[in-house]
This record gives sequence, structure tokens and C-alpha cells, in this order.
Amino acid sequence: MNNQHMARRGTLVALLAVPALVLSACGGSAGQSGAAGSSDRATQMYAWVSHESDREQWQAFVDAATKANPDFRLTFDGPSFNDYFTKVKTRMLGDDAPCILTTQAARAQELDGILSPLDDLMKAEGVDASMYNAAMMEGMTVNGSVVALPYDAEPDVLYYNRALFAEAGLAEPGLDYTTEQFLSDAKALTGDGRWGLAVKPAMMDNAPGALAHAFGGAVSDGGAVTLAEPDYVDGVQFAFDLVAVEGVAQAPNAADGDGPSQGAFTSGTAAMLFDGPWMYGTFEAQLGDDLGVAVVPSPTGTPLGVVQGSGFGIAKNCPDKEAAFKVLKQLVAPEVIGAVASVRGTVPSVASQMDQWAEGKPEDSVAAIEALLDNGTPLVTTPAWNQMTTSFIQYSPEGFRGTRTAQDILTSISQAAG
Repeated sequence: MNNQHMARRGTLVALLAVPALVLSACGGSAGQSGAAGSSDRATQMYAWVSHESDREQWQAFVDAATKANPDFRLTFDGPSFNDYFTKVKTRMLGDDAPCILTTQAARAQELDGILSPLDDLMKAEGVDASMYNAAMMEGMTVNGSVVALPYDAEPDVLYYNRALFAEAGLAEPGLDYTTEQFLSDAKALTGDGRWGLAVKPAMMDNAPGALAHAFGGAVSDGGAVTLAEPDYVDGVQFAFDLVAVEGVAQAPNAADGDGPSQGAFTSGTAAMLFDGPWMYGTFEAQLGDDLGVAVVPSPTGTPLGVVQGSGFGIAKNCPDKEAAFKVLKQLVAPEVIGAVASVRGTVPSVASQMDQWAEGKPEDSVAAIEALLDNGTPLVTTPAWNQMTTSFIQYSPEGFRGTRTAQDILTSISQAAG
């Protein structure tokens, strides 16, 4: 699972809360030291550690890199995801700060002040940027410089319940799924206490953001917020109308989070749900063979995916960036990314490793993911992204209930974000 989406899995499965941890390559633990030497800092990573699943995620990277190179060494610690993007800015200023840090592509712009450009280090170490998903690399590029290397590439997808489609006599979504057909299917699947779709209050990993990108919109362009541009507005309004006009879903509340919608989908009271590939394992555990993955519908039927994901960067104040990069490049080596994809379910950022993720999954579900990646656009944001997403959660219930338009809400958010 991926970054904040690992935390979202916790809405459906009970995860053990743990304090911030420091784990060694052999799985032991150690306390944080005071003023760490430059060589020690080069083998330390600051990461989000919300719960046991996060810890296992980072340990999977350590284990895979150690298997490839027995001399590999890396320790990590950090706060919960909810606190990470606030605390990392202060932590990276410390004299004992770890050299390596985790980031999302969507937050790379926000962390520009603490992430070091990697272009020269990549050239010196022979790391070819073209091996990684192009949309993710664009998301990890700030002011023309690569500031992190991605380990996953996760397009928003449309999950659906195969059994409910069959029960309604509907053909399952193909790779040319249109919004017209999607709406027709959602209407046919609604009734008798069941909804065609479940929606959340959030923008991304949800109907509004996924559909806005499928309509050809983007969050930003050249550093300017473009939420209020026509294509983005049209996609979000289409999502709002699924509730307010078409009646194929229930309006969420701002405080809902992901839990109610995900629970409705896994319980069979909603037939479809927009979310990310990081939820596949959790949903499969609940639905088994009934779980299907489809492309995000678009007006033309062309699958357009908005690609999110995370990776590793180096702090600007790292005293030995060369040593730190030698560690970082092992974390994003193809065989390490593939090994983690196999055991953790992250969609790999390196296309050659897709078989590791695809093993055991239905061919049509894998084809949907690959189609969205092949036609993927990056989620490039601005430093105000956290403010924008928080405001959308606050206002979206009004949009879903039809009391405010997408144009009104998105214009208000854009103006506040500057």
C-alpha cells in the first residue's frame, strides 16, 4: 500500500498502533542518538510510521535491499502520516536529521525547501530516470530538478462488484468505459437498499478527482492552481450530480473519512467505488473473486488515469549526499521495487516489475491498471495542496447535496490557495 493510503486501509482492518520506530536491516531496534555523524545520517531515513502496516512496508524495502546486497544498512523512524508533512520540515533542519526521507509526488512541491536535487547524483551513479513511470517522475520533479525517485505508481481506479453486475444482467466494464455507460450501469445497480456507487468527501481517490482528470482536467499548471478550469469543474460536477441529480449514491458527510464508503462497497450495499490500487488486498479479502478493477470512465471512453505514488529523496542539509544516494538507489532498484510489490501489493514504478504485482490477479483487472498507467497523467500540485484538499472535504457535501456547484466550490478553493 501507498503512503497515506496505508493509513486508509486501517479503516477496514484493525491495525496495531505503535510508537515511532527505528528498525535495522536485520529487524532489530535501536534508540535515536543525539548528534549523529555524517555516515550514520546517510543510512537513516525519516518516514511516516502510523501503525504496524507502515512499519512492515518500510521493513520490506530494507529486507529486499539487504537480500540484494548483504552489506546494505538502513534504519528508519518517524511520526504518523497525519503529522509527517508538518514535522518533517522541522526534523530535516536538525543537526542529527536523517539524510533520506519519504515523500509523495503530490507533496514534492510542498517539500521543495528541504529536498535536494538528485540530477547530478543520478548521473554520477548511472541511474536512468526513464526506467521509472513517466507520470511519477514528472510529479517528483520540482523547478526542473528531480527531487525524489518513486517506488510505486498508483492510478485511481474504479472498483466494482462482479456478482452485482451479473445479477443485474450488466456487462462488466471494458477498457473503453464511457461516463454514459457508467451512469447507465449505476442506475441499473441502484435500488432495493443498494446503491450503484459509494462516494467519500475527499477530492482524490474518489469520484470527483478521478473523474476530473478523466475529463481532461488538472490540479495545477506551471505552479498555478487550475481547479476552477472548465474540464476539472465538469468532472467534479459530474461526480456531484451522481448524488444530487441521478440519485445513484448517498451524499457523504465531511467527517466520514473513507470508512463508510469502503464499508458499503465491501458489504455489497454499493456496487462501485473509486479508490486506489493500494486497497486491492483489503477489498479482495472481503469480496474474493467478486472484486473487479476497471478503468476510470471518461466522456470519450479513453482510459485516463491520474497517477499518484511515493518515493525517497535526500535532505538538503545532508552532509554526505553521495553516500546517502548510494543507499537510496538500492531502495529503488528494479528488483527491490518488484520484491516489495510482490509482498506488499504496491503497483511498481518500474514497468518491468509489473508481473510481480499482477501475479494471482485477474487478467482484466491487471489490464485496467496497465491501461491507466499507459495513459496516466501526474498529480502535480502546489505548496497549498494540503489546504486545498482539506477545504474540499469541508465543502464537498454541499456539492453532493446540490446546494453548491462545483464551479462555486472550486473557485473558492482556488482563490484561497492563491
